[in-house]
Amino acid sequence: MMILVDRPPSDGDVLTGRTALFLTVGLFFMWGMVNNLNDVLIAHFRVVFTLSDLQSGLVQSAFYLGYFCFAVPAALVMQRFGYKFAVVVGLILFGVGALLFWPASLMLSYGFFLFALFVIASGLAFLETSANPMVAALGTPETAERRLNLAQAFNPLGSIVGVAAGATFILGDEAGSSGLAAGSSVRTPYLLIALLVFVWAAVIVVTRFPGIATRPTAPDARTPHAYRRLLAMPGYLSGVGTQFLYVGAQVGIWSFLIRYVAVEMPALGTQHAAWLLTLSLALFMAGRFVGAGLMGRIAAARLMAMFAVVDAMLCGVAVAMGGEIGVAALVLSSAFMSIMYPTIFVLTLRGLGPLTKPGASLLVMAIIGGAVLTAAMGFVSDAASIRVAMLVPCGAFLCIALYARIHARGGVQA
Repeated sequence: MMILVDRPPSDGDVLTGRTALFLTVGLFFMWGMVNNLNDVLIAHFRVVFTLSDLQSGLVQSAFYLGYFCFAVPAALVMQRFGYKFAVVVGLILFGVGALLFWPASLMLSYGFFLFALFVIASGLAFLETSANPMVAALGTPETAERRLNLAQAFNPLGSIVGVAAGATFILGDEAGSSGLAAGSSVRTPYLLIALLVFVWAAVIVVTRFPGIATRPTAPDARTPHAYRRLLAMPGYLSGVGTQFLYVGAQVGIWSFLIRYVAVEMPALGTQHAAWLLTLSLALFMAGRFVGAGLMGRIAAARLMAMFAVVDAMLCGVAVAMGGEIGVAALVLSSAFMSIMYPTIFVLTLRGLGPLTKPGASLLVMAIIGGAVLTAAMGFVSDAASIRVAMLVPCGAFLCIALYARIHARGGVQA
């Protein structure tokens, strides 16, 4: 990734850059928290509203549709006003969506809950479109993958907190998950999230950020011509497609892990299954740190190729074996998924220069894979079984391994 710097950084730039990096890393924690609360909501809503696997998968469809719809508007705002302004807009939308859980819980309307998730995701589209490339830009391009992997390590930390809160507050009383009690159990976590988000937005507003975080893009790179240029780059498009498959595989496995455990280990119970999801996220976080360390010795693309092959094999075990072995395989797969999103992000954007911001927006739009592949898994599960549904992420990981292998050999060019 090229970084546009028109002068050497001063001591003040270094200090503000560290502050900006700290506040930006906090964003990774927050969107990880709300992302994986969805996995708990799927299990909760399936009981409360008597949903099929396909219908409960609409939680993720509504959520990731928000990403898809608002990624390009986020890039346009970011191009015109800079990274920092886009982050503040995203936090405001994020907080408003979390507040909407209050009326949704009072009405106990599945449709209203889906709308609230859509609004939250619209805010997260702004955050991811701006925060990921900003972290990559706040430092040297040679260490961008490692820096973004370390920043992204705080994403699963937020996810662990989110799932733990969901297991405690939302799934804590499985017997009482009906009527207004089911709504009130959802309300509290999201009101607390809204409070945290609005406070963080206020802190960012009053904090000075480096010029690269507030500087608008040059006018000649803001036009639709930028997107036409991106769409003419096969290497870039292959990265977007790979990100689509990765997010779909990750979200699909986590969304249906509780469901898989309920079928393969029914005596365990939904709440304990949610704690297995928490273990998955802990392994995911550990994998981020280990992966970032390994990148000091192994090229990022090569490491991702190896990890993707392992994940495809683990999904195959979940399909073929089931039971405790299948559950263990799915839980372990999270450790090897860990480096994929940030690595694909940086590899795809590298060398785009002034096209980095619009390029980041299409990569965030690729998050719609979380909606498409999760719905596909729900369809396969309803038609066959939840075990067979794990063939969907298995195929996705094989495609990721192929992309990474070609990239490692220098065959993917923008």
